[in-house]
Amino acid sequence: MESTQAVKQRFEIIGNDPGLNRAIEKSIRVAPTDISVLVTGESGVGKESLPKIIHSLSHRKHAKYIAVNCGAIPEGTIDSELFGHEKGAFTGATQARNGYFQEADGGTIFLDEVGELPLTTQVRLLRVLENGEYIKVGSSAVQKTNVRIVAATNVAMHDAIKKGKFREDLYYRLSTVEIMLPPLRDRKNDIHLLFRKFASDFALKYKMPTIRLTDDAVKLLLNCRWPGNIRQLKNVTEQISVLETEREVDAHILNHYLPKQGSNLPSVIQEEKDQKNSFKNEREILYKVLFDMKSDLNDLKKLTMELMEKDNNAHVKKENESLINKIYGDEKDDYEETSVEDQLEILQIPESNSANPKNQEEKIDKYDFAEEVEEEETLSLHEKEVELITKSLERHGGKRKPAADELGISERTLYRKIKQYDL
Repeated sequence: MESTQAVKQRFEIIGNDPGLNRAIEKSIRVAPTDISVLVTGESGVGKESLPKIIHSLSHRKHAKYIAVNCGAIPEGTIDSELFGHEKGAFTGATQARNGYFQEADGGTIFLDEVGELPLTTQVRLLRVLENGEYIKVGSSAVQKTNVRIVAATNVAMHDAIKKGKFREDLYYRLSTVEIMLPPLRDRKNDIHLLFRKFASDFALKYKMPTIRLTDDAVKLLLNCRWPGNIRQLKNVTEQISVLETEREVDAHILNHYLPKQGSNLPSVIQEEKDQKNSFKNEREILYKVLFDMKSDLNDLKKLTMELMEKDNNAHVKKENESLINKIYGDEKDDYEETSVEDQLEILQIPESNSANPKNQEEKIDKYDFAEEVEEEETLSLHEKEVELITKSLERHGGKRKPAADELGISERTLYRKIKQYDL
């Protein structure tokens, strides 16, 4: 069995982080077996290196090794790519084709981004893991394959299972052994080592002197979160190597190439933002409904005022206008806003005599009389409104839209009035 250091040198893996060493050790130990392996970790941490280690140290090393990016294959053709198809199985299938599982028979197949597989393909893959059987697209014949499956994903599998995007039974079959690669921000001691390795490689590639970092630039490099991990660090190193004329880079220059610290915010922040936007949209809808209701009330008030203009009595007209304003909320009831003492004065009930039963009965009679007058006026307004709406509907043969246009109100307001007055 090869040592961890020997495997690092063989596959050009840079770093001495304990998490990285542990992942390589697990890969070395699991390689001689045929059990399936699931490699997890963020995008750009180098997950593709571990399946190569597992294959090269296994008894399948002389057979084929095929790497498949499941996220890059369209959903409609992924079954054909993995399991093959027969001639005429679908439009464009002019001849039979072998899938990756048939081509990699006896070897190893690496399914990268396995969390992106469609659910129908997951069922087929589960059958391969259980008994090595699969069926080509458009065929009914069961075929056998002897492949070692190593999968990798940057998806939180337990969350995907809860959301119904990944089968739980398939997850447990794939993750017989699960190997997790730590993100670059948790491997701070390896960041500068990787930078120097990449800088040396690009200096040879572009035939130029190797760039170096000052002490303050190294500190800045280590404090960066690196959301894109090793892939992002490599890209930044290449940019600096090509674009900078000076071979010594300080913190000021390096800062122009580093990602902004706020670019890797947790997903919870986005969820809270979505909730706020949703609340904002609901509030806007509520405001619109309220404004429409106010507009309908104004239309009804206008209609009622037109009815009142037919009355030539100025005193009655003024009282009707005041009553309309009270009905539609444009004018507050003076009686409701006055204090207890003012209300007694309005009703002509002296506060000192309020305890006298006789005086109290007289004032109550006056108040009842005032209520009767108001009820008569309201009843009169009601009758006139019903009469006008009825005549307009009869004139237009019961059609609400032209009747509403004639009355100067919206069709919705007219519909509400018809239901209210049972017309």
